[in-house]
Amino acid sequence: MKRFSNIKLQYEHTIYASYLGYITQAIINNFAPLLFLTFASSYDLTLDKITLITTINFTVQLCVDLISTKLLDRVGYRVSIICAHIFAVLGLLGLAILPDITGNPYFGILISVVFYAIGGGIIEVLISPIVEACPTTKKEAAMSLLHSFYCWGHVFVVIVSAVFFKVFGIANWKILSCIWAIVPLFNIVYFSLVPIYVVSEGHKKISIGKLLKQKTFWLIIIIMICAGASEQAMSQWASAFAESALNVPKFVGDLAGPCAFALSMGSARAIYAKYSDSVPLKKMMMGSAFLCIMCYAVTVFASNPIMGLIGCAICGFSVGIFWPGTFSIAALRLPGGGTAMYALMALAGDIGCASGPTVVGMVANATGENLKAGLLAAMFFPITIAIGITMIKDRNEH
Repeated sequence: MKRFSNIKLQYEHTIYASYLGYITQAIINNFAPLLFLTFASSYDLTLDKITLITTINFTVQLCVDLISTKLLDRVGYRVSIICAHIFAVLGLLGLAILPDITGNPYFGILISVVFYAIGGGIIEVLISPIVEACPTTKKEAAMSLLHSFYCWGHVFVVIVSAVFFKVFGIANWKILSCIWAIVPLFNIVYFSLVPIYVVSEGHKKISIGKLLKQKTFWLIIIIMICAGASEQAMSQWASAFAESALNVPKFVGDLAGPCAFALSMGSARAIYAKYSDSVPLKKMMMGSAFLCIMCYAVTVFASNPIMGLIGCAICGFSVGIFWPGTFSIAALRLPGGGTAMYALMALAGDIGCASGPTVVGMVANATGENLKAGLLAAMFFPITIAIGITMIKDRNEH
């Protein structure tokens, strides 16, 4: 009983539950892409239909982000975050069940994606302000560390899935989908117990109308879109790219592609969380943008498969700081933005997460299913981030 009493009183448990929330988000966004080629062969799906799975996932999430600017404050954080995890459970279970009972497997997949995307959208909006409200110090470091758990979740998903497929066979992926549903199911209980804090504003709250009139806000929105696109364009297609373009086995491709990508991304966020006091955030993001451009170039133009996989992996490190770093810039530049600002930024990020992989898929489809051409087109996103960072005025940020 004492242990449960501590859960209800200590903010550390709120942070731990938030970490699990981002692991849930990682499952939602990264499990299905490991099955893209399996879906294509099992259900006779073309590359553009496979692309639509990712597009719908992030499009639904961004619609939830838009609705969240007003709705979630009224419903309350606890009820909303619990509902998010319920939708995640339903979507992951549906992915295993609905393709076989709907009569149209593709339709069943899309229904499941809509369910867990609703959960993912709410999680993306709420986890950051929930942790921001906790009585912690070094908020930038806490935010970067929080977002690193999305990466560790991504690594966990890829490694466990790859081992499962190797041991039990890819044909048993539906069982694994049900196993992954245990994570959000546990977090439903956890979030029902932990304390949820109210954000204490140290600055006058900015209305949505005033927020939308600020040029800095729109620069941040553009950077946020490109941050999501730079990350997911490579992440979502890494497994398929490794298998088809680099001709490596699926087990090797999953580990050396999306797994290495996520591990590098998490490392970048954890490193910045430790050294955030000494490394200027703007310089870190500018350097990361140039590194990202180089990684896309190496991945696309490398004739050696090993070099292509290295480019993919290091790309994860280069994009690591984009998402949490942009949140920190917004907090510095626009104090008082509140939940609405987080929701609009999550909306922008999800627009990027939807558009990045979609651009890759559509360009690849138009060029004879050439994924290298698709990834070359995606190089536009880190280039735009570099330009956007230079347009944000210096204010001695860290």
